[in-house]
Amino acid sequence: MPKVLMTGSAGFIGGYLVEAMLAKGWDVVGIDNFSKYGPVQRSYDDHPNYHFVEGDARDTDLMVELLDGCDHLIAAAAMIGGISYFHAHAYDLMAINERIIASSCDAAIKVFPKGQLKKVTYLSSSMAYGSTDRWPSVEGDELTIPPPGSSYGFQKLAVEYWARAAWQQYKLPYTIVRPFNAVGVGETRALGDVAEESGNVKLALSHVVPDLIQKLLKGQDPLHILGDGSQVRCYTHGSDLAAGIIATMEHEAATNEDFNISTPTPTTVLELAEAVWRKIKGPDEPLRVAHDDPFEHDVQKRIPSVDKARDLIGFEAKVTLDEMLDELIPWIEDALEKDLL
Repeated sequence: MPKVLMTGSAGFIGGYLVEAMLAKGWDVVGIDNFSKYGPVQRSYDDHPNYHFVEGDARDTDLMVELLDGCDHLIAAAAMIGGISYFHAHAYDLMAINERIIASSCDAAIKVFPKGQLKKVTYLSSSMAYGSTDRWPSVEGDELTIPPPGSSYGFQKLAVEYWARAAWQQYKLPYTIVRPFNAVGVGETRALGDVAEESGNVKLALSHVVPDLIQKLLKGQDPLHILGDGSQVRCYTHGSDLAAGIIATMEHEAATNEDFNISTPTPTTVLELAEAVWRKIKGPDEPLRVAHDDPFEHDVQKRIPSVDKARDLIGFEAKVTLDEMLDELIPWIEDALEKDLL
C-alpha cells in the first residue's frame, strides 16, 4: 500500500481526502500548522495508519524528514479563505503561499533521487481560469488566457508553473488538480476571517453555498446575494474531490497531466438561492432577494470541461447539488447552535 504525505491535512479538502485514503488502506502522514481553524479534531485522528505532525510546510528540513519513505506528496497546504478573506489578505496570500509551495518542491526535489517518491500532486484551483472568456474551461486554457485578476487566482496559477518547472529541470513527476467550488461539512469559522455586514446579519463571507444557508438560518429575509445573481458556478462535493484526487494518484495516465475535478452542472447564484430558500422556507414561500455590491474579483462564470478526467482516468463526480444541500443545511444549523460559524 502506498504511503502519502499530505500538507494542509487539517483543511477542508484534507478532511475528506485523508479519510478516503485511509479507507483504501493507505498509510497517511499529515502536516498542518492549524493556522486557519486552530486545532481541529477528526474522526480518523487515532487511526493506526495515520500519523499527524503539527508543523509548518515552509520548514523544508521537516518536509524532507517526513517525505522519507513516502510514495506520494499531496501539496495542498495554502493560506486560503472565502471571497472576503482573499480580498482582505491579498498580499499575505501571495507571500505565504509562494513560500509554502517553494518549500514543498524543494523537499520533493531533494528526496526524489532516493527512488521511492513517485509523484507530487498539486492542488490548484478553478480560479486559474479566472480571466477566461470561453466555457467550459478546458485543461490548457490557463496557458493561453490572460492571468487571473486576483492575487489568489494568480498564485494558484503559479502553483502549476512550479509543478511544470520542477518536472522540466529535475524530472519530478506531477499531477495538477483543479477543484471547482467545494461543498461539504466540517468547515468552521476560520481564524482570520473578516466578518462583513450583509443585510441584517453579519458573517465572514466564505463560499456561496454555506453563506446563503447561514443567512436564511439566521432569519434573513429578503435573502442578500452579491451582485445580480447571474454568476455561474459548478458545485462539487468534498467526497467527489477526494475520489477524483485519488484517481489521479492511482492512474499512470495522470502523470504530468492536469485535471478539472468537478461536476459539470452550471448553476447561477440566483438558482442556488432559490434551491436553498425552498429547502429552508418550504415550497410555498416566494423567494425574496436583495442585491449587495459584488467584490472586485467575483468571477462571473466558472464552468469546467470534465471530459479529460472521465476519458483518461475514468472519474466522474456523483453527488448532486440537491444532495449536498440536504447534508449541509442540518450540519450548519447544528454548527450555528454550537457557535462554530
